[in-house]
Amino acid sequence: MTDRPGNDVSARYATMTNRRTLLGAGLGLAAASLVSTTSASAQSETSNRSDATPITLQQGKSMGVRKLGSLEVSAIGLGCLDMVGYYGGGPRDRKSMVSLIRAAFEQGVTFFDTAEVYGPYISEEYVAEALAPVRDQVVIATKFGFGVEEGQPTALNSQPDHLRRAVDGSLKRLKTDHIDLLYQHRPDPNVPIEDVAEAVKDLIQAGKVKHWGLSEASAGTIRRAHAVHPVSAVQSEYAMWWREPETRIFPTLEELGIGFVPYCPLGRSFLAGAVNPSQRFERTDRRHNLPRFTPEALAANMALFDYVRDWAQRKKTTPAQFALAWILAQRPWIAPIPGTTQYPHLAENLGATGVQLTADELREIDAGLARIKLQGGRADPFTESQFDYS
Repeated sequence: MTDRPGNDVSARYATMTNRRTLLGAGLGLAAASLVSTTSASAQSETSNRSDATPITLQQGKSMGVRKLGSLEVSAIGLGCLDMVGYYGGGPRDRKSMVSLIRAAFEQGVTFFDTAEVYGPYISEEYVAEALAPVRDQVVIATKFGFGVEEGQPTALNSQPDHLRRAVDGSLKRLKTDHIDLLYQHRPDPNVPIEDVAEAVKDLIQAGKVKHWGLSEASAGTIRRAHAVHPVSAVQSEYAMWWREPETRIFPTLEELGIGFVPYCPLGRSFLAGAVNPSQRFERTDRRHNLPRFTPEALAANMALFDYVRDWAQRKKTTPAQFALAWILAQRPWIAPIPGTTQYPHLAENLGATGVQLTADELREIDAGLARIKLQGGRADPFTESQFDYS
């Protein structure tokens, strides 16, 4: 890749903010058509029915499954954070998001990721309403670990008493008698992970939780937690431009039989072609203070998007589908959870399961990625301070 002056970069990528300009490949177009039909009927049904009218949801297809420990989930899940306005714009319309979640189920998604802090509470409420008709057919994952109950949603809190209150609150909002997968959102340096594991173990024995997991945990923390009660899944940021988990925790996950759930698998839309160097992010957009999204970093990192786009064209797919297919090809125990608030993006993401990469192609891709120098860290200093690198 050759370097390009900043102005040329901005001009070249000025039209990239609409991901749909790239959704012309057969897989993406077909998927978009499928979900367009599904979402239209779902929106109509949600808008016109009375609360007393029962809802019937049916899965029209299967995308294959992945195992997270002993927990079976769809190969691609749906992250439900974006729905509360994480990237600006405020919480999305409730009926539209309920319809979107139902459309995902009808297209084969059985794995839905939320958390009490998303909103707070709003995401869990959307998920509850959307999945009530099919509760026994889906896996709902939620998280504890912040002081939401105490009005301190940015402060870590995994004290056992708080944990139990948080779980009871999530159960009430999710309108269910059990949580399929409960994550500790962030390791709490003030509470030994063994104490957290014991508290979760009690909840599992009580039937309130079925499986548990960790988010942004180190290999050492994972081992200590797993020794108290088996960990089913570990969640962390992971994408073509953030591959640290491969060396930091993958060997431990493979050894212990723990699944991996990547969040932000599309690099907060960068790998989907929805971001360009001329963009400026509002303070309500999570990307506004992330080092990798400064204008200078974006301009430098466009070399990676060029590479992803070229490979997508070679595979007759879209950049988003290619980036997700690459993640799926890394290990059989990985289930990414891309988030979205739009039906065409949902359809595009799910189409990634139809993209196959050979061993030779994966080696060639890795060799190319190794030649691309990226600029900017993945998190702001405050968020970085909450990650567990012990």
